[in-house]
Amino acid sequence: MGTPELISPRSPRVTAARRLARRAFRGKERRFIAEGPQAVREAIAHRTGGVPTLIELFATVEAAERHTEIIEAARAAGVRIHHADDRTVADISQTVTPQGLLGVCEFLDSPFEDILAARPQLVAVLANVRDPGNAGTVLRCADAAGADAVVLTDASVDLYNPKSVRASVGSLFHLPVAVGIPVERVVSGLQSAGVRILAADGAGDRDLDAELDTGSMGGPTAWVFGNEAWGLPEETRALADAVVRVPIHGRAESLNLATAAAVCLYASARAQRGPGGCRAVSPG
Repeated sequence: MGTPELISPRSPRVTAARRLARRAFRGKERRFIAEGPQAVREAIAHRTGGVPTLIELFATVEAAERHTEIIEAARAAGVRIHHADDRTVADISQTVTPQGLLGVCEFLDSPFEDILAARPQLVAVLANVRDPGNAGTVLRCADAAGADAVVLTDASVDLYNPKSVRASVGSLFHLPVAVGIPVERVVSGLQSAGVRILAADGAGDRDLDAELDTGSMGGPTAWVFGNEAWGLPEETRALADAVVRVPIHGRAESLNLATAAAVCLYASARAQRGPGGCRAVSPG
């Protein structure tokens, strides 16, 4: 097989993909970039309204040879495939070490009403989370813990920021995510759906270990996580059914957002699957 023809760096397709690094263009086109074999693999399998989420794939020759199964799956799904040189892929990616595979995807966020209608048991709510890497990592943690949905409030970072997408390592394609919802509406909607709201805060008056010991965490739960620097404002904490702190048993001053989110989400996941929990499996 000969060397495939490479797309010109000045191609309109390359220009359009490059523009998706900017939020304004992502919002206008309702498209974003997914980078790396794991994210592209998940994008190929994902459907938005019955239509493949991945619509276009850029691949270096080396990456295409290394990930032939991804190229074949994309071709079978009817995805347009462009072979490109390393510089062109790096220019679209705008990262120091691009991974050679870049997918152009349709937006895939879910209406908040659809999430409520599905009667979620475990939800992660990001309120005023501004760091895209943290947002993507919390999304990945929520996916790993078996959460039913993630909600980014209107004051949080763009879900489709390239750093958020990379940090989610494909989890963005695994569970419903709602974006741009005011925190008051998020809380009231979830409470109306029978979900208990727990605000995660280092100064909380409830201790996570104590909550687990009393058996109060087995029901449907939404964790609200705040800004990396200043946490949750008083008005947001006041909306919650309880404000819970993760206990610090050692000498560390605090936990970072993603670590605290993982601890809280896994605590709920375990409680919900235990005896009497909302996800408990009856013996026999």
